[in-house]
Amino acid sequence: MSRNVAPAHPAVWFPTVRTHTGTDVFTERLVQGLALLGIQAGITWLPLRAEYAPWTVPLPSAPDWANVVHVNSWMHARFLPRHLPVVATVHHSVHDPALSRHKGMARRLYHRHWIAPNERRTLRRATCITAVSHYVADMARATLIDLPMQVIPNGVDTRIFHPATPPRRPGRPFRLLYVGSWSARKGVDLLGPIMRALGDGFELHYTGGPAAGADKPHLPANMHDIGHLDGDAAVAATMQSADALLFPSRSEGFGLVAAEAMACGLPVVATRHSSLPEVVQEGQSGLLCAPDDIGAFVSAVRRLAADSSLYGTLALAARQRAVERFSMAAMLDAHLGIYRRAIC
Repeated sequence: MSRNVAPAHPAVWFPTVRTHTGTDVFTERLVQGLALLGIQAGITWLPLRAEYAPWTVPLPSAPDWANVVHVNSWMHARFLPRHLPVVATVHHSVHDPALSRHKGMARRLYHRHWIAPNERRTLRRATCITAVSHYVADMARATLIDLPMQVIPNGVDTRIFHPATPPRRPGRPFRLLYVGSWSARKGVDLLGPIMRALGDGFELHYTGGPAAGADKPHLPANMHDIGHLDGDAAVAATMQSADALLFPSRSEGFGLVAAEAMACGLPVVATRHSSLPEVVQEGQSGLLCAPDDIGAFVSAVRRLAADSSLYGTLALAARQRAVERFSMAAMLDAHLGIYRRAIC
């Protein structure tokens, strides 16, 4: 007679390279959410050089309480403990051939000859693999290694990211927001031309900071640098004071900023490429444009500002989609299933 054996209770260790990017946010939110569910979880932060010079970083010891380790696929294999099952998450899509022309030679070589082999080793070692979008999973299987991957979208805390109270009505000037790093991959070189074409009646608040310093003299007067936003509350408050998110990114592993903006009831004007169509539904929660098509972005923004009925419909649908599709509860439940599978 067989009897059912309860699965072991997951206890998850996250050795993680501190990158000050969305992967840090992912890890912190996941650990906080697991803790609220009574699941023991902890992070060991590694310096950035662990990514490109791993031999210079002492090996961290896995906590005695841990029975599974969760890492970014970029984590060098030397940091993976041999005695624990490994869950590896693929966050990025830097190996997309379409991105090659937006990288310098050094970055292309770094991704091809350092990051890609590291990822293959880590993914081969992993007990279970997750990806933050179907785009990322498909790109990883095509350019790295063809292994099964479960797609788990990133979660958004919709209690923090919520529409302004009372709901904001678009004003004049129509306020756009860009949140993200100042890099060509994010399409920041398109922001100036878009805003210059939009002209009076439109303004863009953007997170530029020191990285945008060299470009500022060439940016139009209707662009305003708001610097770095520190923490979810600051990001949410800034989104609640905007009318729409302008996000011409050329490649997103998931597009967390778009999901956060949608949770705040902002229509999103984004690129019809990479993972963004998985987040933003064309004509339902936002408007999507062909990559690098400045005219299309200008037309989409003007349409949004001119049509109050369309704006209201998109804003309501954006919030609803974020709540239904990108909740923290769904993200946590899916990861708990992965951890239980890994330790069985």
